[in-house]
Amino acid sequence: MMRLLPLLLALLLPACRGTGAEGLDAPGVIDMARLQRPGTPNTALAAPAGFAPAPDIVTRRYELEPDRLLAAVQGVALGQPRTVEHAVFAGRRQAHFVARSALLNFPDLVAVQVTPESGLILWSRSIYGRSDFGVNKARLEAWLAALDAKLGAP
Repeated sequence: MMRLLPLLLALLLPACRGTGAEGLDAPGVIDMARLQRPGTPNTALAAPAGFAPAPDIVTRRYELEPDRLLAAVQGVALGQPRTVEHAVFAGRRQAHFVARSALLNFPDLVAVQVTPESGLILWSRSIYGRSDFGVNKARLEAWLAALDAKLGAP
Protein backbone atom coordinates (compact mmCIF):
# COMPACT_ATOMS: atom_id res chain seq x y z
CA MET A 1 0.00 0.00 0.00
CA MET A 2 2.83 2.45 0.83
CA ARG A 3 4.25 1.99 -2.67
CA LEU A 4 0.86 2.68 -4.22
CA LEU A 5 0.30 5.96 -2.36
CA PRO A 6 3.00 7.95 -4.25
CA LEU A 7 1.58 6.74 -7.56
CA LEU A 8 -1.94 7.83 -6.63
CA LEU A 9 -0.65 11.13 -5.32
CA ALA A 10 1.17 11.77 -8.60
CA LEU A 11 -2.14 11.54 -10.44
CA LEU A 12 -3.51 14.40 -8.35
CA LEU A 13 -0.35 16.48 -7.99
CA PRO A 14 1.59 16.40 -11.26
CA ALA A 15 4.86 17.79 -9.87
CA CYS A 16 5.10 14.73 -7.59
CA ARG A 17 5.48 12.45 -10.64
CA GLY A 18 9.06 13.14 -11.58
CA THR A 19 12.44 13.08 -10.00
CA GLY A 20 14.72 16.04 -9.55
CA ALA A 21 13.27 19.07 -11.35
CA GLU A 22 11.18 16.95 -13.71
CA GLY A 23 7.61 18.22 -13.99
CA LEU A 24 8.45 21.71 -12.77
CA ASP A 25 8.66 24.88 -14.82
CA ALA A 26 12.08 26.46 -15.12
CA PRO A 27 12.38 29.31 -12.63
CA GLY A 28 13.25 32.85 -13.54
CA VAL A 29 15.37 35.28 -11.60
CA ILE A 30 13.73 36.35 -8.35
CA ASP A 31 14.14 39.98 -7.32
CA MET A 32 14.80 39.30 -3.65
CA ALA A 33 14.54 43.03 -2.85
CA ARG A 34 10.87 42.79 -3.82
CA LEU A 35 10.18 39.38 -2.30
CA GLN A 36 6.60 38.92 -1.17
CA ARG A 37 5.84 35.95 1.03
CA PRO A 38 2.44 34.33 0.90
CA GLY A 39 0.11 34.40 3.89
CA THR A 40 0.39 30.63 4.27
CA PRO A 41 2.90 29.07 6.68
CA ASN A 42 4.67 26.97 4.04
CA THR A 43 7.79 29.05 3.41
CA ALA A 44 10.94 29.94 5.30
CA LEU A 45 13.29 32.85 4.71
CA ALA A 46 16.88 33.25 5.86
CA ALA A 47 18.41 36.68 5.21
CA PRO A 48 20.67 39.33 6.75
CA ALA A 49 19.41 41.50 9.62
CA GLY A 50 17.26 44.37 8.37
CA PHE A 51 16.04 42.47 5.31
CA ALA A 52 12.41 42.99 4.34
CA PRO A 53 10.33 40.95 4.68
CA ALA A 54 11.63 39.97 8.09
CA PRO A 55 13.48 36.65 7.90
CA ASP A 56 12.75 33.58 10.00
CA ILE A 57 16.52 33.08 10.32
CA VAL A 58 19.09 35.90 10.34
CA THR A 59 22.18 35.09 8.28
CA ARG A 60 25.62 36.45 8.99
CA ARG A 61 27.99 38.26 6.67
CA TYR A 62 30.49 35.81 5.21
CA GLU A 63 34.17 36.68 4.92
CA LEU A 64 34.34 35.18 1.45
CA GLU A 65 34.26 36.62 -2.05
CA PRO A 66 30.62 36.50 -3.27
CA ASP A 67 31.22 34.09 -6.19
CA ARG A 68 33.07 31.69 -3.89
CA LEU A 69 30.25 31.92 -1.36
CA LEU A 70 27.71 31.02 -4.04
CA ALA A 71 29.85 28.04 -5.09
CA ALA A 72 30.07 26.91 -1.46
CA VAL A 73 26.28 27.14 -1.02
CA GLN A 74 25.76 25.22 -4.27
CA GLY A 75 28.07 22.49 -2.97
CA VAL A 76 26.14 22.28 0.30
CA ALA A 77 22.79 22.15 -1.51
CA LEU A 78 23.89 19.44 -3.91
CA GLY A 79 25.16 17.40 -0.98
CA GLN A 80 21.66 17.19 0.47
CA PRO A 81 19.49 14.14 -0.21
CA ARG A 82 17.02 14.37 -3.11
CA THR A 83 18.17 17.92 -3.99
CA VAL A 84 19.02 19.02 -7.53
CA GLU A 85 19.99 22.30 -9.12
CA HIS A 86 17.16 23.73 -11.21
CA ALA A 87 18.68 26.96 -12.55
CA VAL A 88 21.68 29.21 -12.04
CA PHE A 89 21.90 32.90 -12.87
CA ALA A 90 25.63 33.40 -12.29
CA GLY A 91 25.60 37.11 -13.14
CA ARG A 92 23.01 37.65 -10.43
CA ARG A 93 24.71 35.22 -8.00
CA GLN A 94 21.42 33.36 -7.74
CA ALA A 95 20.72 29.63 -7.88
CA HIS A 96 17.52 27.61 -7.63
CA PHE A 97 17.12 24.08 -6.30
CA VAL A 98 14.41 21.45 -6.03
CA ALA A 99 14.34 19.39 -2.83
CA ARG A 100 11.99 16.39 -2.75
CA SER A 101 10.54 14.69 0.31
CA ALA A 102 11.59 11.11 0.97
CA LEU A 103 8.15 9.65 1.53
CA LEU A 104 5.78 11.16 -1.05
CA ASN A 105 8.18 12.95 -3.42
CA PHE A 106 6.75 16.41 -2.69
CA PRO A 107 8.88 19.07 -4.42
CA ASP A 108 9.97 22.18 -2.55
CA LEU A 109 11.77 25.09 -4.20
CA VAL A 110 14.81 26.80 -2.70
CA ALA A 111 16.24 30.04 -4.07
CA VAL A 112 19.70 31.22 -3.01
CA GLN A 113 21.03 34.74 -3.53
CA VAL A 114 24.47 36.05 -2.57
CA THR A 115 24.67 39.83 -2.22
CA PRO A 116 27.68 41.89 -3.34
CA GLU A 117 28.55 42.34 0.37
CA SER A 118 28.74 38.54 0.86
CA GLY A 119 25.34 38.43 2.50
CA LEU A 120 23.22 35.35 1.99
CA ILE A 121 19.50 35.03 1.30
CA LEU A 122 17.76 31.64 1.14
CA TRP A 123 14.04 31.22 0.46
CA SER A 124 12.54 27.75 0.75
CA ARG A 125 8.91 27.15 -0.13
CA SER A 126 6.48 24.34 -0.69
CA ILE A 127 4.62 23.92 -3.95
CA TYR A 128 1.79 21.96 -2.37
CA GLY A 129 0.01 22.35 0.93
CA ARG A 130 -0.89 25.18 3.23
CA SER A 131 1.52 24.13 5.96
CA ASP A 132 4.95 22.56 5.70
CA PHE A 133 5.18 21.32 9.31
CA GLY A 134 8.43 23.28 9.70
CA VAL A 135 10.25 21.44 6.93
CA ASN A 136 11.37 24.54 5.02
CA LYS A 137 12.83 26.25 8.10
CA ALA A 138 14.55 23.04 9.19
CA ARG A 139 16.03 22.71 5.70
CA LEU A 140 17.49 26.22 5.81
CA GLU A 141 18.91 25.65 9.28
CA ALA A 142 20.55 22.43 8.07
CA TRP A 143 21.99 24.09 4.97
CA LEU A 144 23.38 27.00 6.99
CA ALA A 145 24.90 24.63 9.55
CA ALA A 146 26.48 22.60 6.75
CA LEU A 147 27.80 25.80 5.17
CA ASP A 148 29.34 26.90 8.47
CA ALA A 149 30.92 23.46 8.86
CA LYS A 150 32.29 23.64 5.32
CA LEU A 151 33.67 27.16 5.70
CA GLY A 152 34.57 26.98 9.37
CA ALA A 153 32.22 28.85 11.68
CA PRO A 154 33.31 32.44 12.48
